[in-house]
Amino acid sequence: MQTVIKKFKKNLQEENLKSTPQRLAILEEMMKTDEHLECEEILLKLKEKGNKVSRATLYRTMDILVKYKFVRKLEIGDGRVRYDSNLVHGKRNHDHMICLDSGDIIEFYNDKIEKLQNEIAEKNGYKIIRRVHQLFVKKV
Repeated sequence: MQTVIKKFKKNLQEENLKSTPQRLAILEEMMKTDEHLECEEILLKLKEKGNKVSRATLYRTMDILVKYKFVRKLEIGDGRVRYDSNLVHGKRNHDHMICLDSGDIIEFYNDKIEKLQNEIAEKNGYKIIRRVHQLFVKKV
């Protein structure tokens, strides 16, 4: 955890931003969750814990967390933006199934999918830099 905080503080310096208690509270909240949260949900969780964080600070901090790959921004086609912590998963690639009926987001990882994606990229002379794999599903 200390390594993550140290890296985050360094990234804030690179962006000419101060390492404030509010920004650290946002990072810590994202480190603790395995949920896919919207900014309003993050604000509520912070407020419940006694942290006073403005929306502007939250949005700027989330942009930094996305830029430096602490979190992943998820847009699943419903007009809402959610954030998925890479910290919980140890930055391991994982994919999502989104239920069109319930809105549930199910995470999964599959070695075969990972291997196949890399093989296809290499075969065509590419290296995968960023990936988004989302399956939209309905219960049967």
